[in-house]
Order: sequence, then structure tokens, then C-alpha cells
Amino acid sequence: MPTLRINEIFHSLQGETSRAGLRTVFVRLTGCPLRCAYCDTEYAFHEGKSMEIDAILDEVAKFGAHHVTVTGGEPLAQKHCRDLLSRLCDAGHSVSLETGGALDISGIDPRVSRIVDIKTPGSLEESKNLWNNLDFLDRNDEIKFVLMDRADYEWARSVLSSRRLCAICPVLFSPVAGTLEPQDLAQWILEDRLDVRMQIQLHKIIWGNEPGH
Repeated sequence: MPTLRINEIFHSLQGETSRAGLRTVFVRLTGCPLRCAYCDTEYAFHEGKSMEIDAILDEVAKFGAHHVTVTGGEPLAQKHCRDLLSRLCDAGHSVSLETGGALDISGIDPRVSRIVDIKTPGSLEESKNLWNNLDFLDRNDEIKFVLMDRADYEWARSVLSSRRLCAICPVLFSPVAGTLEPQDLAQWILEDRLDVRMQIQLHKIIWGNEPGH
């Protein structure tokens, strides 16, 4: 039976994306090949335990939630992540995947909504962006930019235009908590009339940086 290394499985409100505010079960996988400057889940780099997929599904089912988010770390770094995603869909869940954009997203079950980060210069991992991933996205997916400062914003604005991202799928701009003021980002978006969704991490407003939320 395939196993995955699981950092935590928890029940919370989705804090980001178009699903923000929805009751959701999060399955956080261990491990990540990236080291973003603003990472807020470093505890997921190494900590975790091996679980069979059936056991993961049983744990998820205990919460009775329709929405499930598979996250990390970087979930696609584990080879059986795709199997887990399909099994969650088979179980009747509405499934989203949060991925850092450095690993191939092709071949993922089409029922899954893929939330793909594009790493900015401020993340220090811009060179890891796998731009071919854009070819596999559709309107069921979302692209996310996590922005540290004005320079990141201007870089993201340029990518948004040059790669016509809004024609592919919804695009999210998110300020790094405690680094970029939400009011500033909101004003820039309005001034430039960008057709993006600004988001603030709801879970951090409610619970701070406490793991398990």
C-alpha cells in the first residue's frame, strides 16, 4: 500500500484562494525542495510520520468536511501525492492542491483545483519557477504571487501582463504578513487597475502563526 509522510492533518477554515472562509480539512505533507525567504511552514520540512493512503482518508473523513486541501511543504515532492489526490476526489471531496510551482503539475487528476505559486525575486527562489506549468492550467486553477515589497509587486505586474495570466485562470496577489502592508498592496492594485484578487491570510488574522490552523 502506498504511503506518504504526513506532517499534520487538521480541520480549519480555508484562509486563502477563492475558497477562503470555507470549512476545510488540510493534509500537510512533509518536505520541500524550496527555501523561500518568507516561508511560514518550516516545521514541515522534516517533521512527520508515514501513513498509508487509506489511513489518511479515514482521518480526513472524521471531520465530515466537503473541502480538502493538500499542502506542504511541497506535496508534489512525494511521488504518491497524485494517488492521494485522486483517492480524495473518489471519496467525494472537493480537492485543492497548493504547490510552489517548481515541480511538474501535468498528469494531476483534472478534478483537482491546482493553486500554483509563481515565486518572486523577493522569495529568493525565482529561478525555480517551472514556467511550462502554465500550459497545464485552466479556469479551475489559480495562480498566486506572494509579494514582499514594491519591487515584487512590479515584477508580478510585469509577468501578469507579458504572460497574459488573467486569460488562463484567476490570479491572486498576497502580501507577506508583517512585511508588506495590505493597504499599500490594495492601493497599487487599484491605481494600476489590475484584474487580480487580493487576499489576506484569514487564518493568520484569526489564529496567528499557530500550527494546525
